[in-house]
Amino acid sequence: MARATGSASWRIWLMASRVRTLPAAVAPVLVGTALAATSGTFRVGVFVAALLGALFIQVGTNLSNDYSDARRGADTEDRLGPVRVTAGGLVPPKQVLRATYVSFSLAVVCGIYLVAMSGVELLVIGVLSILAGVLYTGGPRPYGYEGLGEVFVFLFFGVAAVAGSTFAQLETFPAEAFVLAVPVGLLAAAILVVNNVRDLDTDRRVAKRTLAVRLGRSRTRTMFAVMVYGAFLTAPLAIFARPLELWLFLPWLTLPLAAKLVRTVRNHSDGPTLNAALARSGQLQLVFCVLLAAGILAS
Repeated sequence: MARATGSASWRIWLMASRVRTLPAAVAPVLVGTALAATSGTFRVGVFVAALLGALFIQVGTNLSNDYSDARRGADTEDRLGPVRVTAGGLVPPKQVLRATYVSFSLAVVCGIYLVAMSGVELLVIGVLSILAGVLYTGGPRPYGYEGLGEVFVFLFFGVAAVAGSTFAQLETFPAEAFVLAVPVGLLAAAILVVNNVRDLDTDRRVAKRTLAVRLGRSRTRTMFAVMVYGAFLTAPLAIFARPLELWLFLPWLTLPLAAKLVRTVRNHSDGPTLNAALARSGQLQLVFCVLLAAGILAS
């Protein structure tokens, strides 16, 4: 990553990388790799490359978002979330942009290894994932400003990431990978929903028409509950794609955590509480997917 100068310490770079969102990158790789392992295939190098590649794409996306939102004036002083390093003047914009290039370049290095080991199909997934990361808030018409952020998160941190991680190991796309991608994608998108509920008022003022702005706070909170509980309902459906037994209900152990999180998002609008809820959303997804991966392996 690009080196910060002056007051921009590693702590500030960690803030810029948005560590709370990184479980969204780790979780699908765990699930996809576990599914491949049930077929007797586990390549350590491929797993590490897939995991690092996903993390670098997530960090690159976060840095790109930080840079692009600052340029568009979306990160105002009255936002409820943590300070953004570009808009807050903690790091010069050119340095954030350079760090974005470095992060995506490292993802490309991981991708080259995966393509060499598993096939050109992963090249398509990797290129589209990076483009999605850049165009979220960058480019002439960012889709994050049109209420499509959650859709793309579901597709790339759910479907593409789970199926891609499985393909990296097996060099094929089994049907159950797409079924298991649904709960993973729903929880990843739910993380973004919390972020957008928190920023709803400031986003509306700068014409950032996120899905939360379009739906309003009440309906967005309902959507969040549907997405979270929907993950629990869809996780066991892979039983119908292949007999993975009742171990797929293992993630249901996290239902009390999910219920508490849904209540928090429903009943609070203040920044500190929703910032904590954002962190817990990432934790919920990670624990849920660790248990889902364990259930797949146990079956």
